[in-house]
Amino acid sequence: MSALFEKLMNRDEKVCPWWLAWTFDNPLRKWLHDPRQILGDYIKEGMTVADIGCGMGYFSVAMARMIGPTGRVIAVDLQQMMLDLLRKRAFRAGVADRINTILAAPEDISIAEPADFVLAFWMVHEVKDIPRFFGQVASVLKPGSRMLYAEPRIHVTQRRFDDILGFAKAAGFSVEPGPAVGMSRAAVLVR
Repeated sequence: MSALFEKLMNRDEKVCPWWLAWTFDNPLRKWLHDPRQILGDYIKEGMTVADIGCGMGYFSVAMARMIGPTGRVIAVDLQQMMLDLLRKRAFRAGVADRINTILAAPEDISIAEPADFVLAFWMVHEVKDIPRFFGQVASVLKPGSRMLYAEPRIHVTQRRFDDILGFAKAAGFSVEPGPAVGMSRAAVLVR
């Protein structure tokens, strides 16, 4: 077994390290995950939206374009390096003034203001206390607002996905079918 593979398989932390994110967060991703196609039905100009587990900002930058100059993106991650890379991407894209980055603690999403939409893309399976996570998201989402929850098929079985949706329901969300998302399982959660 290679040293790199062994390191990946024996990590104590469940969180994807910043250096591994380059394998899926690169220019080819647009062919698999087109942000406008995935998020277009949920995000409108002027909204306040949150990208929890934003990583290097693939969706955050796209959402900043979608919400326009009067909207706001709250980009939350556990790793400062991810947030630093997101800021660089946002500046290059000309949308840095619309994005507020937050370094969160593992047990707290660290969002204080109400949101019109929340995205949790390929990250909930990494959360240690999933019921607490959904409770916190429910507390910041405005009534009637939506959250798009998606997980990678390679990491999350249908059974585990359904179990996680049970935690969302217990936190007060209703579940709607999600959009088709490449290599993913997805659902829309309504507060």
